[in-house]
Amino acid sequence: MGRAEIRVFLGSLAGHDSPVRTFTPLLGAEVILESHAAVTLAVNPGFEHGLLVDQGDVRMTDTLLHPAELGYAQAGPGALTLTNESDKTARMVLLGGPPFDEEIVMWWNFIGRSHEDIVRARDDWTNSSDRFGVVEGYPGYRLPAPVLPNAIIAPRGNPRRR
Repeated sequence: MGRAEIRVFLGSLAGHDSPVRTFTPLLGAEVILESHAAVTLAVNPGFEHGLLVDQGDVRMTDTLLHPAELGYAQAGPGALTLTNESDKTARMVLLGGPPFDEEIVMWWNFIGRSHEDIVRARDDWTNSSDRFGVVEGYPGYRLPAPVLPNAIIAPRGNPRRR
């Protein structure tokens, strides 16, 4: 095995709780693994999990992930094994939460239940609607939303319905 360093910034993991208040059950943690180290983490079996690798080559259960790759683990297992298969320290972010019960549409920074929801969200963002609030003290301009694709944005599949 080897050593792991874990910083929980949302929810709970490995006996550590984040002081950040959330309004839905979530998990967010930075995980740092020494070269060729492995760690098995007890996780909430009701959560689906994503692992975003920043540095190193990390195996999440049976899937090898490289930097800038995101691995997915569906809800069900009560543990995740992470193994750093590289000769340098690996750094990653583990995210988790309950799966959505319905299909959702995701595009850029927006999530909705339909293509029309995304169109409305983009319009609200572009027109600086109160819907998205204001970041006080930020000296720059609002990041412009990209042009919508010339197609209907379809919902992602819901793994729980398969």
